[in-house]
Amino acid sequence: MYDIKAQSAKQLEFIRAYKKRKCIVLFSRTFLLIFFLFLWELCAKSGIIDEFIFSCPSAIITSAIQMLSDGSLLYHIWITLSETVTGFVIGTIIGTAAATLLWWNKTISDILQPYLVVLNSLPKTALAPIIIVWLGNNTSSIILIALLTSVIITIMSVLQGFIETDSDKIKLIRIFGGKKPQILKEVVFPSNIPVIFNALKINIGLSFVGVIVGEFLVGKAGLGYLIVYSSQVFKLDRVMLSVAVLAIMAAVMYRIITAVENKFISKH
Repeated sequence: MYDIKAQSAKQLEFIRAYKKRKCIVLFSRTFLLIFFLFLWELCAKSGIIDEFIFSCPSAIITSAIQMLSDGSLLYHIWITLSETVTGFVIGTIIGTAAATLLWWNKTISDILQPYLVVLNSLPKTALAPIIIVWLGNNTSSIILIALLTSVIITIMSVLQGFIETDSDKIKLIRIFGGKKPQILKEVVFPSNIPVIFNALKINIGLSFVGVIVGEFLVGKAGLGYLIVYSSQVFKLDRVMLSVAVLAIMAAVMYRIITAVENKFISKH
């Protein structure tokens, strides 16, 4: 006979174990971060590492407070963020559209796939100087570098997901008279929502890389520019601050995409 009480007890036990594990993971992450920062500060202040070269958490915090008070840090963050989001959105749209086109026409896909493989293996940052010559020393060059850094991997990953869609479902649609538009809308696209979101997660990191490289070369503002300028005048605390802010921005963007993905999947 089915025991409801025993089942409920097992469910409560599972929930408690799950919550306990989440607390352990969160505590461990926080502890490792605090321990690393403490060890870094200790080594810098005790002379084990050169504070001028490696900086330290207290110097970074002081620099952050100074730059926040005069508004310069927020300005550089806004420039980098706007360029990254622009390149990220355009790259994702173009990449997904191109993947759809290649799935739609297998002949074009077979023709272009070797070129996609070559372009994917080519370091996109090597094209940066050429892009700057083409478009000039401006924001458009930075955005295009970010776009090129992410668009090829989007095409390849989304296209691979489209190709590997469950063939039985596609056959079923065809049996009932469905054409390619119906197959794309009802089977291929819904089945690859996780693949598309996974491409978004990869793209955000690649877009940041592209923007920072562009700002290294032609930026007049932004965190990449701040890193280059600060290293040239030996303000290494600002260099480390910029790197830390970039890490935080990338983590926040990743979490936003994950939250949107979870919400989208829960609704469907």
